[in-house]
Amino acid sequence: MENGHDGCRAQHGYTADKQAYLRRLRLIEGQARGIARMVEQDEYCIDIMTQISAVTSALKAVSMALLKDHLEHCVAAAVREGGDAAQEKFDEAMTAISRLAR
Repeated sequence: MENGHDGCRAQHGYTADKQAYLRRLRLIEGQARGIARMVEQDEYCIDIMTQISAVTSALKAVSMALLKDHLEHCVAAAVREGGDAAQEKFDEAMTAISRLAR
């Protein structure tokens, strides 16, 4: 699977757990639809915010798991190769971590 990201050419770090990720994302999608239904049905604000918080937490958990897979697979492969590829993957990972920390 050629994707233009050196160090991740053969497969992505999450490939082995792809079905589990998809299952989790479908559950989150269902939660988001449930929130929309709550708004349509004029549910109590605090209840809606509670559900939004749950979806946010679930998305953060997925993103952290993906980041872990990326570090263990793509970044580790780049480090083994060394050179500029290692620094590029490190910088890419730091950018992703910064985005998640916001």
